[in-house]
Amino acid sequence: MPIRVLIVDDSKLIQAVLTEIFDDDARFEVVGVAENPHEARQLIKDTEPDVLTLDVEMPKMNGIAFLRNLMRLRPMPVVMISTLTAQGASVTLEAIEIGALDFVEKPSDLAHSMDEYRNEICDKVVAASQVSRLKLLDIQQRLKDGVAEVEGSNYGEKSQREEASHRQIASHRICAIGGSTGGLEALSNLLRGVSFSGKESILVCLHLPSGFTTSYAKRLNGLLPITVKEAEHGEKVLQGVVYIAPGGRHMEVAKKGNGFAIRINDNEPVNRHKPSVDVLFDSVAMNVGASAIGFILTGMGRDGALGLKRMFEIGCKTFAQDESSSVVWGMPGAAVEEEAVMKRNVLPLEHLSARISDYYRAK
Repeated sequence: MPIRVLIVDDSKLIQAVLTEIFDDDARFEVVGVAENPHEARQLIKDTEPDVLTLDVEMPKMNGIAFLRNLMRLRPMPVVMISTLTAQGASVTLEAIEIGALDFVEKPSDLAHSMDEYRNEICDKVVAASQVSRLKLLDIQQRLKDGVAEVEGSNYGEKSQREEASHRQIASHRICAIGGSTGGLEALSNLLRGVSFSGKESILVCLHLPSGFTTSYAKRLNGLLPITVKEAEHGEKVLQGVVYIAPGGRHMEVAKKGNGFAIRINDNEPVNRHKPSVDVLFDSVAMNVGASAIGFILTGMGRDGALGLKRMFEIGCKTFAQDESSSVVWGMPGAAVEEEAVMKRNVLPLEHLSARISDYYRAK
């Protein structure tokens, strides 16, 4: 059966583009197009779509208010269609916290990016359609809890004293983390479960576009007791810092003096992704060695599986999020299939947090 898609967007152009994309692919059936959330409510009742594509900014009721009501009353797979300005990125993060499964950036130049946009939106809608009803209900509850914590925090407002006290100590113990669909919330929950000692140096690669990771890093920075930042080319890897790969560019770790440094490049996509988890994991295997530790989280596709296997083969401890706690078990499942992770190290998200804590407590 085709995946039944309802498009909710006030832009006639985006309506037409999305309709054409889905109509040209036999995997999908567009069951309706709504210009605002009020129309969408009735169409959801009438058509019972499998997946909703939802614009953030619309008249009468914005996408966030509509999504909040939807996830409270009728949880369903939602892929946000976002304009990733600084404000748009912040709103998209809020949508993820409320319950959206993923997002796609509105293309700025359809003439030159149509094929890439077509592949991205189709892949993400397929992944969203595979999420079970029970998983949606579970995500709904966990995200409600997460939203309450975020709303009660002061993210991005750490005191100058706290930031100034950050120790400029080079790191020799590297934790590398990769993920994709569902990875934004998974990473947040994973790191919030860590008992931080201040010795942690964590490198993260998620499949994110440019213009998004600055806002995401700032949001995480306010939730965690250590610094979270978008990685910069050439900077030293220090203790007490989480480095997020910049959207749209690859991140690697390289040897530098008696420690390590970040390398950012704009090379071609790997596994159709930039940043690619395989690029990060391969660099860890090559330049850090067996002392490193690697985690692969929820995500669509196979990116990261072979890189994690290379880490495993040189002696790194490797871990994968289990299927029950993953939104999409593509990337972790591929790592298990490639024998990049021992079966006992395929664990629920909360157990993975403890493994990071243990790694940095060990002498």
